[in-house]
Amino acid sequence: MTDLATLLEVGGPLAALGGGAAYTRAKHPGVYWSTVGLPISTARLLSSYSSVMEACGLTVAPSRLRVLAVKATTRREIRPVPPRRGIIRPTSTGLRLRLRLTPGQEPADVAASAERLRHAWGVHAVYVTTVKPGVVELRLVGFDVLRRVRMPRRVDGGFLKVPVALREDATPFVRDYRTVPHQLTLGATLSGKSMYLRHLVAGLAPQPVTLVGIDCKRGVELAPFAARLSALATDPEQAAELLPVLVKEMEDRYDLIKARQGIAPDAPDEEITSDIWGLPEHERPVPIILFVDEVAELFLVATRKDEDRRDEMVTQLIRLAQLGRAAGIYLEVCGQRFGAELGKGATMLRAQLTGRVCHRVNDEASAKMALGDIAPEAVSAACAIAPERPGLAVAGDTSGGWSRIRTPYLSLGDAAEICRESAHLVPDLPALKRFRPDVPVRPVETATGSPVLQPRPVTD
Repeated sequence: MTDLATLLEVGGPLAALGGGAAYTRAKHPGVYWSTVGLPISTARLLSSYSSVMEACGLTVAPSRLRVLAVKATTRREIRPVPPRRGIIRPTSTGLRLRLRLTPGQEPADVAASAERLRHAWGVHAVYVTTVKPGVVELRLVGFDVLRRVRMPRRVDGGFLKVPVALREDATPFVRDYRTVPHQLTLGATLSGKSMYLRHLVAGLAPQPVTLVGIDCKRGVELAPFAARLSALATDPEQAAELLPVLVKEMEDRYDLIKARQGIAPDAPDEEITSDIWGLPEHERPVPIILFVDEVAELFLVATRKDEDRRDEMVTQLIRLAQLGRAAGIYLEVCGQRFGAELGKGATMLRAQLTGRVCHRVNDEASAKMALGDIAPEAVSAACAIAPERPGLAVAGDTSGGWSRIRTPYLSLGDAAEICRESAHLVPDLPALKRFRPDVPVRPVETATGSPVLQPRPVTD
């Protein structure tokens, strides 16, 4: 009885401790990693580093000089040499350490063993990046950071840069318009595509840029941001009027570049290799970001007249995609599906969209349309996205690289409020004034407590 009582006294707290750890791991993985997972994984790494490297085939035979030195000084066994390990740097989501590769190794050798390293050291995932020739960095992620997205506190943003999502390796996914000027974003209904677009608009609203929208769903996606938009087209007829204005604005900017740099006025736009960023700041036009939601609506036609209008709009979109970057005009094209079946010009337009983001889609063909021409191995990853994880997507670009990302939650009201607070930043572009959307009124409280509707000013 005494032994049983002692066992119960000891086992009770241990059971409570184990249950608390299991609960923390399930509900608060970040806290669990910092308190339990980090010390355990660090101890595993330090104690088994050489044996794990050898088991993964990442060791090489020692040099002849090393063999002679070991034989002359000790009698211990001469073992293969693993990559030299740097300092272990803990983070809130995992570990970082650098490896100096031994002669004859390449980063692909380490990347091929990432899954083995993950199991050996008890972490969620291992990612390998090249720092410089002969040096790679291992990023060990302790838990699934995409299950409950929390953006890092410090993110390198800046002008025309929007931290919009979190990568699976716990680094922020930054939409950089100077590096990737145009992008195609695909996703089925309830896949998180609208949330991604919401983050882009909210991130660009406080910046000195011009935001233009084409939303053929009667404006239900972009109308809440009307206070910050310089122009909004809510149907194909309005889009057919807006696109020529943007093309004319692009041509005027090319004329400005020609005049400043002494280029002949009759030189074709295609031969101008400079851009607006070479102009003095006081002469530089404000960048324009064009959001096109449900791009398929621009391609659908019912009559011959609609077909002519469609061909004209597609041609103008292609011109903006081909020549707009140098003029400071950037495209963000969104839709549920995009491919050659939409009609003439669809494939040509897609080829000009450098960045690709594919959320959950309804068929493999849609994933191939988004990623198949730049990263074929990413297609299967896009098809494996579960409906229970809205906002999860596969992001890639024409360099062939890709990664899984997930957008954090941002309510429509919060995004709209950011746009209302940034309404004074709407640039004065006379050509777009007739496309300026009506700003919805908002209720305010009077001294008696009764609501009064007042419009919020959108310009200085």
